[in-house]
Amino acid sequence: MAPHISFRTRHVRPADPSLPALALQVTHLIDSYMLWVGTTDETAEEVYKAPLQGNLARDWACAMPARDLNMNIPPAATSLFRTSSSDAALSMAQRLARRFKKQIFLSIDLPPAFDSMGQGAKLIFAVEKAVVDMLKEMEQGPHMTQPSRAKGYEAQSAAAPTHRRPWLRG
Repeated sequence: MAPHISFRTRHVRPADPSLPALALQVTHLIDSYMLWVGTTDETAEEVYKAPLQGNLARDWACAMPARDLNMNIPPAATSLFRTSSSDAALSMAQRLARRFKKQIFLSIDLPPAFDSMGQGAKLIFAVEKAVVDMLKEMEQGPHMTQPSRAKGYEAQSAAAPTHRRPWLRG
């Protein structure tokens, strides 16, 4: 079977109306995921534009799952880039690598204002929930066509042109 690289972009509306909508793009590589998630003003139909307007390197980390069967060993991880106001990607990438047993490249692009308004923890929770649900769906295979409807938010997938990639914007 030839290697297959695919990506999905999704619009996520948190249940809490005080939180902004999120855009999530997952690129499924061979035994790894590259994820970008950020706030967006784009509609669900045009969510593929959000990564192009975002920032890849605001809070960017990589984590590798432990190959040992001992689950007490934390995944190896490093920050690829971060600012003084961002530190969520490193620990979240470790949790995702442990859970999905794949290398995780995670970029979180959230406005720093949410931390100062006391909404940071709620927004990070919404981000992680959206990422976990999307990765679970992708792990189940390409036969999944409908986005899952997890409690707490509404997720919508959008088809994106194949020539659009956010990874060079930074």
